[in-house]
Amino acid sequence: MRYNRMTIQDFIGLLGFISICLVTGAGAGWFTAAGVDAWYDHLRKPAFNPPKWIFAPVWTVLYILMAIAAFLVWRETGLWHVAMALFFFQLLLNFAWSFIFFSAHKIGFALADIIMLWLAIVVTMVAFAEVSAPAAWLFAPYLAWVSFAMRRCPMAAEEPLIVWAARNTS
Repeated sequence: MRYNRMTIQDFIGLLGFISICLVTGAGAGWFTAAGVDAWYDHLRKPAFNPPKWIFAPVWTVLYILMAIAAFLVWRETGLWHVAMALFFFQLLLNFAWSFIFFSAHKIGFALADIIMLWLAIVVTMVAFAEVSAPAAWLFAPYLAWVSFAMRRCPMAAEEPLIVWAARNTS
């Protein structure tokens, strides 16, 4: 791993990754905002569900950490590397979850998406670790938050997961 000064290309790359992640987050936030008051607020949620105001700052930090991690890997591998493909795949799953859950109201499909997202994050971390240990560790808070989000899925704590998912896919 190289630890020399950033070049102008590096700086542009970092800004590009930050932009991609924040635009993805803004799009996901748009779908979220459209469904929160009209639908999400009326769902049964666990007692440990955090207040709504915490999500925007947490996700902003997570998207910036993801961007820095991707930048660190890109700086070593370039864009056309399996680790970068995994990064963009998990980012797509991340974006899709907000649409599926908040706009389409397909809780079961959203659960399937978030499980795939969790797995994609783990695989991305493994791929990143082969290139840059700091990049892999920058994904740890994201993995923790998504793990927590999986547990927060409405009603998931009150019945077997497979029964809950089957009942909530239509």
